[in-house]
Amino acid sequence: MNPTQRLPAALTPLDLALAALLRDLKPVAPVKLPLSDALRCIAADMPPVSACPPHDVAAVDGFALRARDLVGASSYTPLPLASTPLWVEAGDKIPENCDCVLDADSVDGSGSLPQVLAEAVPWQGVRRAGGDIAAGSLPTEVGRRVLPRDLLIARAAGLEKISVRRPRLRVVNIPGGAITASLIAESARAAGAEVVFVEAASRDAAAIADALDADCDLLVTIGGSGVGRTDATVAALAKRGEVMAHGIALQPGRTSAVGRIGKIPIIALPGAPDQALSAWWALAVPALDRLTGRRSRRTVTLPLARKIASQVGIAEIVLLKRKEGGWMPSAVGDLPLAAIARADAWLLVPASSEGFAAGSPVDAYMLRE
Repeated sequence: MNPTQRLPAALTPLDLALAALLRDLKPVAPVKLPLSDALRCIAADMPPVSACPPHDVAAVDGFALRARDLVGASSYTPLPLASTPLWVEAGDKIPENCDCVLDADSVDGSGSLPQVLAEAVPWQGVRRAGGDIAAGSLPTEVGRRVLPRDLLIARAAGLEKISVRRPRLRVVNIPGGAITASLIAESARAAGAEVVFVEAASRDAAAIADALDADCDLLVTIGGSGVGRTDATVAALAKRGEVMAHGIALQPGRTSAVGRIGKIPIIALPGAPDQALSAWWALAVPALDRLTGRRSRRTVTLPLARKIASQVGIAEIVLLKRKEGGWMPSAVGDLPLAAIARADAWLLVPASSEGFAAGSPVDAYMLRE
């Protein structure tokens, strides 16, 4: 064992570790980003947009007419017109005194006078002003993740940038955990964070401490959080800041730690992918939600197809597959890589619970769109 490290006297309950991590943590200031860069970020306050379309436009190609003038028109009783009506293309502004668009087959122009061969109802073939976007609407919902369909609204409203909260996350990889570090960095980007990826020069405490730059909103280390002879991450954190908890009652992920350098929260994740991902979900995701001002994460409530047994005193991560209208547990506490890759959702069993009986409805966090 590294002489600078000691096993904690007892595991810190997950809720206490999380409370310490989130203490005084507030949403970061909004920034305006180009639409493509804002994808997956969390939307912030922004001014309402104008109506789209700004006026009535043709929804189809055809002739612009007034519906009340066409009453009784049919192929059996054609309605002659004094002149050829105005032709409009889809998206063109509807002329004054017109409220419908008839397709080309509904007007016969072969004779000396054009004839209408069909009736119409008001606003047939017309997209009304504000029909796509009502005046005063917001391009995205504040506190929600920006999705491609939100960008559709922003572009239709003529916006080039939107306001989002994008925290700066520094990921420090301790040599030996490259696969896990990539997993966490990719998960952070998918959550809307700006990721700065750093490789510590070596696994000793001095090199790790040098990499713990607090020029970020959240600092995450990968690997070296245990008590092995080459594990020095927690010792490095103690040199640079404060260790608030090392050893958390979470399975997998017991060797995780949380701390601070000044006001910057730090999460030390284990190097094993399953342990790191478990602690990422239980600790880092709530911290990112606080920093982004995210309102809530999507959960789906379904009954369990099979019981889940859990150890009291330890919070456990459960991976789930959706099957025949219910949740089928695929891994509990020990999370094989294949189970992680194929899971549809995850569930946290509280430390106070012995698990859930078969048929119990549970709220699971979705892993797939």
